[in-house]
Amino acid sequence: MVWHVVIPQPELRTEPLGKFLLLVALGAIVYFLLRNYKRAIARQQDADRHSEPDASASGEDMVRCAQCGVHLPRSESYLSEGKLYCSEEHKRLGSGAR
Repeated sequence: MVWHVVIPQPELRTEPLGKFLLLVALGAIVYFLLRNYKRAIARQQDADRHSEPDASASGEDMVRCAQCGVHLPRSESYLSEGKLYCSEEHKRLGSGAR
């Protein structure tokens, strides 16, 4: 003779208030995670903005050709009679035009 022992299982009843509280808790967790993520992104962007080199501090002065008006770095310009030119030809034309 085989005896089977049956252990009664408690009924799993989920009350509507329990579901509501679980939903509120999950919503709060998602809200705080998204808020922290948003703050981290903002901090990273702020740090990136402050770490970019200033163009005026590391760049070179740009000058305008007296003949054609094109802008070029000062180191690549040609100086003649106090005027800056973009090429030898414009330097010659600018000096010879007088």
